[in-house]
Amino acid sequence: MELRQLQFFVAVAERLNFSRAAEALYISQPSLSYIISKVEQDVGVKLFERRTYPLTLTYAGEKYVDTARKILLLNDN
Repeated sequence: MELRQLQFFVAVAERLNFSRAAEALYISQPSLSYIISKVEQDVGVKLFERRTYPLTLTYAGEKYVDTARKILLLNDN
């Protein structure tokens, strides 16, 4: 897992929208979707419920975003 992937995941989790997160991160929406799908494959669970609007985090996604934020904060310090 790369820090960049954690940053991207947190950006989507905060905005609950792939397009807005991609815009804030200055990357394309398809690239961001691919990266998040790869993260989900790596951890072996769905992190977002994509059938709802706006997006919602799954239970695993809620736990993952908490951990991701802690890791990013530790990295910043």
